[in-house]
Amino acid sequence: MASRMQMILAVFCMISILSCTGINAQLSASFYGRSCPNLQAIVRSTMRQAVIKEPRMGASILRLFFHDCFVNGCDGSILLDDTSTFTGEQSALPNKNSVRGFDVIDTIKANVEAACNSTVSCADILALAARDGVFLLGGPTWAVPLGRRDATTASLSAANTNLPAPTASLSTLISMFAAKGLTARDMTALSGAHTIGQARCVTFRTRIYNDTDINGNFAATRKTTCPASGGDDNLAPIDLQTPDRFDSGYYQNLLTQRGLFHSDQELFNNGSQDSLVRAYSNNFGLFASDFVAAMLKMGNISPLTGSNGEIRKNCGVIN
Repeated sequence: MASRMQMILAVFCMISILSCTGINAQLSASFYGRSCPNLQAIVRSTMRQAVIKEPRMGASILRLFFHDCFVNGCDGSILLDDTSTFTGEQSALPNKNSVRGFDVIDTIKANVEAACNSTVSCADILALAARDGVFLLGGPTWAVPLGRRDATTASLSAANTNLPAPTASLSTLISMFAAKGLTARDMTALSGAHTIGQARCVTFRTRIYNDTDINGNFAATRKTTCPASGGDDNLAPIDLQTPDRFDSGYYQNLLTQRGLFHSDQELFNNGSQDSLVRAYSNNFGLFASDFVAAMLKMGNISPLTGSNGEIRKNCGVIN
């Protein structure tokens, strides 16, 4: 049987071919080959330091990328800070007091700027950092198509309507992902990102107190740190066993009704994704391969290229 590393290398080789051709022909894995040859080493080195300091950061950066891409495409718009005259995506309900890792992206950007002034977009830095966060926590790697440019605005309303809620039903999830060109299989694979990271009590309180398709012992454990009222920001691992390891534990939990979010358990609840969840639960290679393919598709949602947008000097503000 192939080792985990052999599997990861196989996924990398397969996806390298796919990503170099690219779903969006304007993006290319070698885009900065001449203009910023050390880009990927800089991003990975900075991400490694961040993940060593706080393993959860790998999950936080991955979520930041997802929340960027689902709102007007992968354009770095989520990175724009609110000002006295501008309200961006960070204030949206799915993001406020929730998305994090901006300081890590700012550090990466500063390191990249020192090597390649005004060359690499914040959108591309976020895409690379998300990939590296997965890899550094034991997941697969892949060649990221590059060449995105940064948005000069952001949409609070789109962030409020385009990001799936933790209370979403399976039909809603499938519909919202389909609106972004992603299949139900892509959605189920991308949901596996919940194999790493932690969640706030406010996002899963309704599940542990009201849902019936939940393991009783699991619900009781979660209630110890998530009271019926108060403690909204108390954290719990999304994958109880290995929250800092990118593996198949998330899907194994769904088989025993231990999904932390209502939207998680919807993937295995006598529905269309049950068989795929079973397959991912005992075949990490299949999950990893499908996850990478879905990440590549997601990363190609409506990128700004050519002369559109800009290359921000500071990821939090437009030039």
